[in-house]
Amino acid sequence: MNTLPKPWSLLLLAAMAPVTWMLQSVDVYAQSAKSQAPVTSRTSAHDQREKINAWTVGLAGGLLEGAPIRLAAEMARIVDDGPNLHVLPIVTRGATENVNSLLYLRGVDTAIINSDALEEYKIQIPQIRSRITYLLNLFPSELHIFVRPEIKTLQDLAGKKVNFNTQGTAAAYSGPLIFSRLGINVEKTFIPHQIALERMRKGEIAAVLFITSKPVDAFVRGRWDEGYKFLSVNFDGKFEDYYLPATLEASDYPNLIRQGERISTIAVPTALVAFNWSPRSNRYPRVARFVDHLFSRIDRLQAPGFDPKWKSINLAATVPGLDRFSAAQEWLDRAARSAQARP
Repeated sequence: MNTLPKPWSLLLLAAMAPVTWMLQSVDVYAQSAKSQAPVTSRTSAHDQREKINAWTVGLAGGLLEGAPIRLAAEMARIVDDGPNLHVLPIVTRGATENVNSLLYLRGVDTAIINSDALEEYKIQIPQIRSRITYLLNLFPSELHIFVRPEIKTLQDLAGKKVNFNTQGTAAAYSGPLIFSRLGINVEKTFIPHQIALERMRKGEIAAVLFITSKPVDAFVRGRWDEGYKFLSVNFDGKFEDYYLPATLEASDYPNLIRQGERISTIAVPTALVAFNWSPRSNRYPRVARFVDHLFSRIDRLQAPGFDPKWKSINLAATVPGLDRFSAAQEWLDRAARSAQARP
């Protein structure tokens, strides 16, 4: 093989050195630019994701056809504050299962529940009442036990067919629990109430049980023969842990209740609750901001265009069996001091 003389080899290497350095520099620059571009993109996406999630609150609502998801959507509308607060209403299997969502479903900070849903968790989680706190008592859902003419008392329903609406509804969960506390064993059915009411007229079902805010349209608009009625349920020690006393009156159901008559019953509070986040957690501030926006703007929800239930909301109302979220109690305390300070 022919080789260049040593001096010529040295000269050639010297001449090529700047070119080699330039090529190496270009290659290093290209590699650097190539490695930096994705990092910048990833960092930007990460920052955006963190910014969006920092003030997003997950709110477990309920079934699409129920009142809770509608209230959740309305709350989300009035508390919305762009990047500073974004509430996401979540369609779930129902308000009675939202305790499970609050405890275990990722991204859920708040939920709408029926107060007696906690009963199911007492054995599994003895400290359940310390893990969940309430923000607001939204509205009471009154118990309606509507019976055929031959049924005179609650005891008459023993062994008879009683419909508790479809699974996932408040009636399907709370109804059997209430009858268990009453010590009355009935034959339970779980079909849509519209169908059950027709079967009731035919004598196939003795009673239907509704748990919802009065008045119920089926009883206001429906035409019922003489003898169809609501049964009384007395509020006593059996119901003090989760329920509240309530009444059904002629103003609620003029076709079924005589003027001056009052039917005693109980109500299941429907409450807005939150996981009991530690004030040191990064989830606590977002729920606290949600409370501040909601309580400060509650008057907007009481204006036309929103559910009429908001007009009867009392921010100070308590929920049996639960403690209030500390930021909510602090807001109420500040409002009380401010009211006292005004001349």
